[in-house]
Amino acid sequence: MSINIRCATIDDLLNMQHCNLQCLPENYQMKYYLYHALSWPQVSYVAEDEKGSIVGYVLAKMEEDCEDNPHGHITSLAVKRSHRRLGIAQKLMNQASRAMVECFGAKYVSLHVRKSNRAALNLYTSSLQFELSEVEPKYYADGEDAYAMKRDLSNFYMEKNAPKEKTNKDGNTHIHLADAMIVHGQIRLSTLHH
Repeated sequence: MSINIRCATIDDLLNMQHCNLQCLPENYQMKYYLYHALSWPQVSYVAEDEKGSIVGYVLAKMEEDCEDNPHGHITSLAVKRSHRRLGIAQKLMNQASRAMVECFGAKYVSLHVRKSNRAALNLYTSSLQFELSEVEPKYYADGEDAYAMKRDLSNFYMEKNAPKEKTNKDGNTHIHLADAMIVHGQIRLSTLHH
């Protein structure tokens, strides 16, 4: 089985909404998907099978009220039952997190999860290193409490800014540390001089 993870487009929104309706009790109107796609097109992703059908998605955004501490938020994550336990949710979440760091300089990502959703809690804590930050009573429309969770994204900074090694024809290894980083829509270069 071949799965492709790619950035979501406007053309994917109807299929993302359909996947949401099949998988989750929290559903959103199309204008909410459109708002995410138009405001933060870089951070939502879809998983598609070899036929091009969407089998999972992550709908993500950047929080707008925190310029001094930029962070993202996972609005919704779903994978169809037929494609669960294949690592798709983890890949979608990692791709969205990486994009938040690369495009917006995010320091962490947050999400909410139902207290009763043991499978999601296990994914978030065991595989993705989310930590519980607080309990939000009656967060969901049906009155269920939510765990508010956060994931530190510093490992994606380290991955992005890892030194690039080159070996020249003399056999000497050179480390080049000039990496471009987009922060708040501006390209910044960080260079270390020896």
